[in-house]
Amino acid sequence: MSTADDYQAGDAQGARIEAQGDDWILVVERRLRHSPTKVWQAITDPEQLRQWAPFDADRNLAQSGMAKLSTVGTPEPHVTETEIKRAEAPTLLELSWGDNDMRWQLEALDDGGTLLTLWHSIGRDYIAMGAAGWHICFDVLGHYLDGDPLGRIVGADAMAHGWPKLHQQYAEQFKAGRSGEA
Repeated sequence: MSTADDYQAGDAQGARIEAQGDDWILVVERRLRHSPTKVWQAITDPEQLRQWAPFDADRNLAQSGMAKLSTVGTPEPHVTETEIKRAEAPTLLELSWGDNDMRWQLEALDDGGTLLTLWHSIGRDYIAMGAAGWHICFDVLGHYLDGDPLGRIVGADAMAHGWPKLHQQYAEQFKAGRSGEA
């Protein structure tokens, strides 16, 4: 069994950016060894989100409507009214988190796993930060789904697990980003 103390993020990979008018979209892909149904539950169920995501949800996200997402790992929690625009189990989740739109797509793979793709609208100055954060969150999600939970690694905790290196690598890759903290 692994622990968060054992975890160090690998090199930056699986992310790209897309310009959409004046907006930027961070696209993060991850292949997971589990079915779309299992991954869907992990991205919508509040109890499972607490294992890996950078936010808590006040309800299950598997249905359209309003929900509250609260950031985790920040000096003070930031609670945001969030609109779940589309929830099509187990393939598509679209929501507005604050000023950011997010789209989660789950594609079944021939080997029984899932290709998880996240599109996250984000300010150009924050793309490298977001990529580094989601990279670690998706690593933690993979461990959780594998039955080897590490516990959530977000905010300042991510600094000890390779976030600075990832941030620098993504900033170079995207030629974007702020120098700063998680």
